[in-house]
Amino acid sequence: MNFLLFSFWFSFAVVFYTYFGYGIVVWIWAKLKSMLHAAKPLKPFEPEVTLVIPAYNEAYILDSKVQNSFALQYPAGKLKIMFITDGSTDNSAEILAKYPQITHLHSPVRGGKSLAENRAMEFVKTPYVIFTDCNSYLNKEAVQELVKHYQDPKVGAVSGEKKIIESDPEAGSGEGLYWKYESFLKRCDSEIHSLMGAAGELVSFRSELFHPLEKDTILDDFIQSLRIVEKGYKVVYEPKAYASETPSASMVEEMKRKIRICAGGWQSMARLKSLLNPLRQPVVTFLYVSHRVLRWSLTPVLLALLLPLSLVLAWLLGGFYTLFFAGQVLFYLCAWLGWKADAKGKKIKAFLVPLYFTMMNVAVFAGFMRFIRDAQPAAWEKADRAVLSSNPS
Repeated sequence: MNFLLFSFWFSFAVVFYTYFGYGIVVWIWAKLKSMLHAAKPLKPFEPEVTLVIPAYNEAYILDSKVQNSFALQYPAGKLKIMFITDGSTDNSAEILAKYPQITHLHSPVRGGKSLAENRAMEFVKTPYVIFTDCNSYLNKEAVQELVKHYQDPKVGAVSGEKKIIESDPEAGSGEGLYWKYESFLKRCDSEIHSLMGAAGELVSFRSELFHPLEKDTILDDFIQSLRIVEKGYKVVYEPKAYASETPSASMVEEMKRKIRICAGGWQSMARLKSLLNPLRQPVVTFLYVSHRVLRWSLTPVLLALLLPLSLVLAWLLGGFYTLFFAGQVLFYLCAWLGWKADAKGKKIKAFLVPLYFTMMNVAVFAGFMRFIRDAQPAAWEKADRAVLSSNPS
């Protein structure tokens, strides 16, 4: 009995800490730090910078992405724009040929996003580089807001914010709510010390710190930014620079994306072992384990164990454990109903948050199986997303 009770409460504590407790801890920590050390206002800073946009078979949105890039507010001549379309078999080249001011790189060989970025960096001559996805649209101030942080020599990378455009509020409510909470955690991490992994939708680096990634790298943005943290630099989060995109077209498409991310998470943990050593950078290890490692490893296992543990304790002790077990059954039932409704093309808002949360944790197990079988290709398979009626910028 004691073992059952310990297992239940240990599992409950870790799950609660991972999804709620950590947010409380870093919110208080960030507040205290800001009270003790007020941030100094940054002066205008406008160095030369290259905007790199990997695009694989995305001819249908290239014109709008180009116009969005041209609309960025930055001094003429200081912003270089580069598209790389390696492996594309559509008419991307013909579309980009209309814009001679853009550098277009193309190879018929498709090696994946990491190799495309490695190759693009061979042509980058500016001290700073920004990577953004082709299906993400940047706000006009994005470049200015990112590069201003490089006045601090300790800053090695700056990440922008990802925003989900909820043209259909019900369709994107689960994903949108997740990213709002994730953005809150990122702001806290950055204010405490450093961001624990950048978002590939919008991230910038000191060009000299960019290190070519292994060709099989799945989460290029995550590993690249945390290798910079390994070197002793900080990754800053700048929410005033943001990339907007629509939610996945369906939960099936979103699940594909999540499994890929989780497979990449396991790969990343295997390649970033030094961040697990608290003797090197104790604050980094605390933030990294709490924000990333637990979500991708221990917590989903303990979350799954809570269901049979609470069932046994409900049978033996009743009371609270019966209610807790019933609550879990109801939560997962809502997730299942949400999945079935989505398969029929319907969105039931009340079920989307349970569904999205459940998908996140199921994807960890599926991603782990892909990782140990080495079955996740580095070449990215884009999830279908809802189509914008117009450029949001």
